[in-house]
Amino acid sequence: MKRLLFTLLLLAAAPRAQAAATASEPLAIGQTFSITSSILGETRRINVYAPPGFDAATGGADTVRLPVLYMPDGGLAEDFLHVAGLVQVGAGNGTMRPFLLVGIENTQRRRDLTPPTTDERDMAIAPKVGGSAAFRAFLRDELMPVVNARYRTTGETAIVGESLAGLFAVESFLVEPGLFDTVIAIDPSLWWNREDLVARAGELLAARGGRPGTLWLASSDEPGIYAPTAKLAALLALTPPPGVRCTWVPLPSEAHPTIYHPAALQAFRAVLAPRAGN
Repeated sequence: MKRLLFTLLLLAAAPRAQAAATASEPLAIGQTFSITSSILGETRRINVYAPPGFDAATGGADTVRLPVLYMPDGGLAEDFLHVAGLVQVGAGNGTMRPFLLVGIENTQRRRDLTPPTTDERDMAIAPKVGGSAAFRAFLRDELMPVVNARYRTTGETAIVGESLAGLFAVESFLVEPGLFDTVIAIDPSLWWNREDLVARAGELLAARGGRPGTLWLASSDEPGIYAPTAKLAALLALTPPPGVRCTWVPLPSEAHPTIYHPAALQAFRAVLAPRAGN
Protein backbone atom coordinates (compact mmCIF):
# COMPACT_ATOMS: atom_id res chain seq x y z
CA MET A 1 0.00 0.00 0.00
CA LYS A 2 2.85 2.39 0.85
CA ARG A 3 4.52 1.58 -2.48
CA LEU A 4 1.30 2.33 -4.38
CA LEU A 5 0.83 5.63 -2.55
CA PHE A 6 4.43 6.60 -3.32
CA THR A 7 3.94 5.85 -7.02
CA LEU A 8 0.77 7.94 -7.13
CA LEU A 9 2.56 10.87 -5.51
CA LEU A 10 5.39 10.67 -8.08
CA LEU A 11 2.90 10.66 -10.96
CA ALA A 12 1.08 13.64 -9.52
CA ALA A 13 4.31 15.59 -9.18
CA ALA A 14 5.56 14.83 -12.72
CA PRO A 15 5.00 17.55 -15.33
CA ARG A 16 2.15 16.68 -17.64
CA ALA A 17 2.93 16.30 -21.32
CA GLN A 18 1.33 18.98 -23.43
CA ALA A 19 0.12 18.19 -26.93
CA ALA A 20 1.65 20.60 -29.41
CA ALA A 21 -0.40 21.66 -32.41
CA THR A 22 0.29 24.14 -35.15
CA ALA A 23 -2.27 26.60 -36.38
CA SER A 24 -4.68 25.17 -38.93
CA GLU A 25 -4.01 25.90 -42.59
CA PRO A 26 -6.08 25.53 -45.78
CA LEU A 27 -5.96 22.06 -47.29
CA ALA A 28 -5.17 22.30 -51.01
CA ILE A 29 -5.65 19.40 -53.41
CA GLY A 30 -5.23 21.27 -56.67
CA GLN A 31 -5.48 24.66 -58.28
CA THR A 32 -8.28 27.05 -59.07
CA PHE A 33 -8.54 30.00 -61.42
CA SER A 34 -11.24 32.15 -62.97
CA ILE A 35 -11.91 32.87 -66.61
CA THR A 36 -14.00 35.73 -67.92
CA SER A 37 -16.17 34.45 -70.74
CA SER A 38 -17.36 36.78 -73.46
CA ILE A 39 -19.56 33.97 -74.80
CA LEU A 40 -21.42 33.47 -71.52
CA GLY A 41 -21.07 37.06 -70.36
CA GLU A 42 -19.79 36.10 -66.92
CA THR A 43 -16.76 34.92 -64.97
CA ARG A 44 -16.46 31.18 -64.35
CA ARG A 45 -14.47 29.41 -61.66
CA ILE A 46 -12.34 26.45 -62.80
CA ASN A 47 -10.90 23.78 -60.48
CA VAL A 48 -7.97 21.63 -61.61
CA TYR A 49 -6.51 18.44 -60.17
CA ALA A 50 -3.50 16.39 -61.28
CA PRO A 51 -2.71 13.00 -59.66
CA PRO A 52 0.27 12.86 -57.27
CA GLY A 53 3.53 12.64 -59.15
CA PHE A 54 2.08 14.50 -62.12
CA ASP A 55 1.82 17.98 -60.60
CA ALA A 56 4.73 19.03 -62.78
CA ALA A 57 2.24 19.03 -65.66
CA THR A 58 1.66 22.66 -64.76
CA GLY A 59 4.82 23.69 -66.55
CA GLY A 60 8.47 23.08 -67.33
CA ALA A 61 10.28 21.97 -70.45
CA ASP A 62 10.77 18.34 -69.43
CA THR A 63 7.52 17.57 -67.66
CA VAL A 64 5.00 14.93 -68.66
CA ARG A 65 1.90 15.78 -70.66
CA LEU A 66 -1.55 14.66 -69.54
CA PRO A 67 -4.86 14.07 -71.31
CA VAL A 68 -7.70 16.19 -69.93
CA LEU A 69 -10.93 15.03 -68.31
CA TYR A 70 -13.49 17.85 -68.27
CA MET A 71 -16.42 17.79 -65.89
CA PRO A 72 -19.44 20.07 -65.58
CA ASP A 73 -20.78 20.21 -62.00
CA GLY A 74 -17.12 20.75 -61.14
CA GLY A 75 -17.39 23.01 -58.09
CA LEU A 76 -15.97 22.08 -54.69
CA ALA A 77 -19.53 21.89 -53.35
CA GLU A 78 -20.59 19.83 -56.38
CA ASP A 79 -18.88 16.69 -57.75
CA PHE A 80 -15.27 17.80 -58.11
CA LEU A 81 -13.87 16.33 -54.90
CA HIS A 82 -15.21 12.80 -55.23
CA VAL A 83 -14.27 12.57 -58.91
CA ALA A 84 -10.78 13.86 -58.07
CA GLY A 85 -10.59 11.06 -55.51
CA LEU A 86 -11.37 8.50 -58.20
CA VAL A 87 -8.69 9.97 -60.47
CA GLN A 88 -6.18 9.89 -57.61
CA VAL A 89 -6.85 6.28 -56.67
CA GLY A 90 -7.21 5.02 -60.24
CA ALA A 91 -4.00 6.65 -61.46
CA GLY A 92 -2.22 5.49 -58.31
CA ASN A 93 -3.20 1.83 -58.57
CA GLY A 94 -2.91 1.66 -62.35
CA THR A 95 -6.57 1.03 -63.19
CA MET A 96 -6.80 4.25 -65.20
CA ARG A 97 -4.34 6.49 -66.97
CA PRO A 98 -3.42 9.74 -65.23
CA PHE A 99 -5.65 12.59 -66.37
CA LEU A 100 -5.73 16.28 -65.63
CA LEU A 101 -9.19 16.85 -64.14
CA VAL A 102 -10.79 20.19 -65.03
CA GLY A 103 -14.01 21.02 -63.18
CA ILE A 104 -16.29 23.85 -64.28
CA GLU A 105 -18.23 25.31 -61.37
CA ASN A 106 -21.87 26.08 -62.09
CA THR A 107 -23.55 29.47 -62.15
CA GLN A 108 -26.83 28.58 -63.92
CA ARG A 109 -26.67 24.81 -64.29
CA ARG A 110 -30.05 24.28 -65.97
CA ARG A 111 -29.33 27.02 -68.47
CA ASP A 112 -25.91 25.74 -69.49
CA LEU A 113 -26.45 21.99 -69.65
CA THR A 114 -29.74 21.78 -71.54
CA PRO A 115 -30.51 21.99 -75.27
CA PRO A 116 -33.47 24.08 -76.43
CA THR A 117 -36.90 22.62 -75.67
CA THR A 118 -40.50 23.15 -76.65
CA ASP A 119 -41.83 21.23 -73.65
CA GLU A 120 -43.44 23.56 -71.13
CA ARG A 121 -42.51 21.23 -68.27
CA ASP A 122 -38.84 21.59 -69.19
CA MET A 123 -39.06 25.35 -69.49
CA ALA A 124 -40.57 25.57 -66.01
CA ILE A 125 -37.49 24.16 -64.24
CA ALA A 126 -35.49 27.41 -64.46
CA PRO A 127 -35.79 31.02 -65.64
CA LYS A 128 -33.45 30.20 -68.54
CA VAL A 129 -32.88 26.85 -70.26
CA GLY A 130 -31.54 25.73 -73.61
CA GLY A 131 -28.04 27.24 -73.41
CA SER A 132 -25.98 24.13 -74.11
CA ALA A 133 -24.67 25.40 -77.47
CA ALA A 134 -23.26 28.53 -75.83
CA PHE A 135 -21.75 26.49 -72.99
CA ARG A 136 -20.15 24.14 -75.51
CA ALA A 137 -18.73 27.14 -77.38
CA PHE A 138 -17.31 28.41 -74.08
CA LEU A 139 -15.56 25.07 -73.55
CA ARG A 140 -14.26 24.86 -77.11
CA ASP A 141 -13.25 28.45 -77.79
CA GLU A 142 -12.38 29.87 -74.38
CA LEU A 143 -11.71 27.26 -71.69
CA MET A 144 -9.85 24.60 -73.67
CA PRO A 145 -7.30 27.06 -75.14
CA VAL A 146 -6.63 28.42 -71.64
CA VAL A 147 -6.18 24.92 -70.18
CA ASN A 148 -3.83 23.93 -73.01
CA ALA A 149 -1.82 27.13 -72.50
CA ARG A 150 -1.56 26.81 -68.71
CA TYR A 151 -0.93 23.06 -68.51
CA ARG A 152 1.03 20.52 -70.49
CA THR A 153 -1.69 18.53 -72.25
CA THR A 154 -1.65 15.82 -74.89
CA GLY A 155 -4.64 16.97 -76.94
CA GLU A 156 -6.75 13.99 -75.84
CA THR A 157 -10.01 15.05 -74.20
CA ALA A 158 -12.76 13.33 -72.25
CA ILE A 159 -15.88 14.50 -70.42
CA VAL A 160 -17.81 12.98 -67.53
CA GLY A 161 -21.24 14.13 -66.41
CA GLU A 162 -24.31 12.91 -64.59
CA SER A 163 -27.98 13.82 -65.00
CA LEU A 164 -28.21 17.13 -66.91
CA ALA A 165 -24.43 17.09 -67.27
CA GLY A 166 -24.84 13.62 -68.78
CA LEU A 167 -27.39 15.03 -71.21
CA PHE A 168 -24.89 17.72 -72.19
CA ALA A 169 -22.18 15.08 -72.65
CA VAL A 170 -24.37 12.94 -74.94
CA GLU A 171 -25.49 15.97 -76.93
CA SER A 172 -21.84 16.97 -77.40
CA PHE A 173 -21.02 13.44 -78.59
CA LEU A 174 -23.80 13.64 -81.18
CA VAL A 175 -23.66 17.22 -82.43
CA GLU A 176 -19.92 17.96 -82.15
CA PRO A 177 -18.10 14.62 -82.32
CA GLY A 178 -14.64 16.16 -82.51
CA LEU A 179 -14.83 17.96 -79.20
CA PHE A 180 -14.27 14.97 -76.88
CA ASP A 181 -12.56 11.68 -77.67
CA THR A 182 -14.35 9.94 -74.82
CA VAL A 183 -17.78 10.76 -73.40
CA ILE A 184 -18.99 9.30 -70.08
CA ALA A 185 -22.67 9.98 -69.44
CA ILE A 186 -24.14 8.73 -66.17
CA ASP A 187 -27.92 8.68 -65.80
CA PRO A 188 -28.21 11.24 -68.62
CA SER A 189 -31.44 13.25 -68.65
CA LEU A 190 -32.37 12.09 -72.14
CA TRP A 191 -36.05 12.61 -71.32
CA TRP A 192 -35.43 16.30 -72.06
CA ASN A 193 -37.69 17.79 -74.74
CA ARG A 194 -39.70 14.57 -75.03
CA GLU A 195 -36.56 12.53 -75.79
CA ASP A 196 -35.77 14.69 -78.82
CA LEU A 197 -32.05 13.94 -78.72
CA VAL A 198 -32.70 10.19 -78.82
CA ALA A 199 -35.14 10.66 -81.70
CA ARG A 200 -32.52 12.57 -83.71
CA ALA A 201 -29.59 10.33 -82.75
CA GLY A 202 -29.76 8.23 -85.92
CA GLU A 203 -29.38 11.17 -88.29
CA LEU A 204 -26.73 12.78 -86.10
CA LEU A 205 -24.70 9.57 -85.96
CA ALA A 206 -24.99 9.19 -89.74
CA ALA A 207 -23.47 12.66 -90.10
CA ARG A 208 -20.32 11.81 -88.10
CA GLY A 209 -18.41 11.09 -91.29
CA GLY A 210 -16.49 8.18 -89.79
CA ARG A 211 -15.06 10.21 -86.93
CA PRO A 212 -14.12 7.82 -84.09
CA GLY A 213 -15.31 8.23 -80.54
CA THR A 214 -16.15 6.41 -77.34
CA LEU A 215 -19.47 6.71 -75.53
CA TRP A 216 -19.94 5.03 -72.14
CA LEU A 217 -23.46 5.13 -70.69
CA ALA A 218 -24.80 4.08 -67.31
CA SER A 219 -28.34 4.20 -65.97
CA SER A 220 -29.96 3.67 -62.59
CA ASP A 221 -33.34 2.16 -61.84
CA GLU A 222 -35.18 5.43 -62.46
CA PRO A 223 -37.68 4.65 -65.27
CA GLY A 224 -37.71 8.10 -66.85
CA ILE A 225 -33.94 7.96 -67.29
CA TYR A 226 -33.47 4.24 -67.89
CA ALA A 227 -35.86 3.98 -70.85
CA PRO A 228 -34.41 6.68 -73.17
CA THR A 229 -30.85 5.61 -72.33
CA ALA A 230 -31.76 2.04 -73.27
CA LYS A 231 -33.21 3.30 -76.58
CA LEU A 232 -30.02 5.16 -77.44
CA ALA A 233 -27.85 2.18 -76.51
CA ALA A 234 -30.02 -0.13 -78.61
CA LEU A 235 -29.71 2.20 -81.61
CA LEU A 236 -25.93 2.25 -81.31
CA ALA A 237 -25.80 -1.52 -80.93
CA LEU A 238 -28.04 -2.07 -83.94
CA THR A 239 -26.27 0.25 -86.36
CA PRO A 240 -22.91 1.21 -84.86
CA PRO A 241 -21.24 4.00 -86.84
CA PRO A 242 -17.70 3.26 -88.06
CA GLY A 243 -15.12 3.98 -85.38
CA VAL A 244 -17.68 4.50 -82.61
CA ARG A 245 -17.37 2.40 -79.49
CA CYS A 246 -20.43 2.38 -77.22
CA THR A 247 -20.99 0.66 -73.88
CA TRP A 248 -24.16 0.72 -71.82
CA VAL A 249 -24.03 -0.41 -68.19
CA PRO A 250 -27.39 -0.67 -66.37
CA LEU A 251 -26.96 -0.39 -62.60
CA PRO A 252 -30.40 -1.33 -61.23
CA SER A 253 -29.15 -1.42 -57.65
CA GLU A 254 -28.38 2.31 -57.83
CA ALA A 255 -30.79 5.25 -57.67
CA HIS A 256 -30.33 8.61 -59.35
CA PRO A 257 -28.76 10.22 -56.24
CA THR A 258 -26.32 7.32 -55.72
CA ILE A 259 -25.13 6.31 -59.17
CA TYR A 260 -22.44 8.87 -60.01
CA HIS A 261 -19.56 7.60 -57.90
CA PRO A 262 -19.84 3.83 -58.53
CA ALA A 263 -20.59 4.36 -62.23
CA ALA A 264 -17.66 6.74 -62.70
CA LEU A 265 -15.36 4.19 -61.06
CA GLN A 266 -16.44 1.56 -63.60
CA ALA A 267 -16.22 4.00 -66.49
CA PHE A 268 -12.70 5.17 -65.69
CA ARG A 269 -11.50 1.58 -65.49
CA ALA A 270 -13.25 0.66 -68.73
CA VAL A 271 -12.56 3.54 -71.12
CA LEU A 272 -9.70 5.47 -69.49
CA ALA A 273 -7.67 2.37 -68.67
CA PRO A 274 -3.95 2.08 -69.40
CA ARG A 275 -3.27 1.16 -73.00
CA ALA A 276 -1.29 -1.84 -74.12
CA GLY A 277 2.41 -1.06 -73.95
CA ASN A 278 1.97 1.78 -71.44
